[in-house]
Amino acid sequence: MPLYKSISVNSQTTVKIWKIEESYDALLSPLELRPESLTRVLGMKSELHQRGFLSVRHLLSEFGYTDQDLFYDENGKPHLKDGKHISITHSFTFSGVIVSDNEVGIDIEKQREKISIIAHKFVDYEFEYLNKNSDAYIRKLTVIWGVKESLYKLFATPGMLFKEHFLVIPFMLKDENTVAWIDYEGKKYRYNTAFLEFEGFTCAYVIP
Repeated sequence: MPLYKSISVNSQTTVKIWKIEESYDALLSPLELRPESLTRVLGMKSELHQRGFLSVRHLLSEFGYTDQDLFYDENGKPHLKDGKHISITHSFTFSGVIVSDNEVGIDIEKQREKISIIAHKFVDYEFEYLNKNSDAYIRKLTVIWGVKESLYKLFATPGMLFKEHFLVIPFMLKDENTVAWIDYEGKKYRYNTAFLEFEGFTCAYVIP
């Protein structure tokens, strides 16, 4: 089973990443899924999405949980029955889960040139320090998207906008961390963020 990476962020927080190499059947057969989870996975049109969904359940077992321990609220945010906080992501051939005593968010993205086409939709302040002619431009955009997606998952509040409410301060790729802010409805929230790159993908996660 390809547990790709395990990161102890701090004493309360752990990230685990899975490289999805197994077939759909190999992923499904060892799992005991709740009826609603089975219905959900069978209803997915893409086998890539199915394998992503199932690999997340294998990551849960790496933390000592099962599909029965996971539930979702009305905003689609995942929760664990024991009260710990969880965030989930999958992209193509990788999936990731972060579990913590505190609110958290995680995102994995494939590094793709086309992110530059939609940059204006999620980048505002960050354009001040981004260099569009730099070799690192796509990689930095992917980090910014991943951090903002992680913040959105953490807050799970309808109406929040990446461009207007989330801000990522300048960072160096080699540092693998930065600080992000949420500015929403007159309140400001500060988050520590970290990111790592592997095999053409970027994983970002945020903790208060």
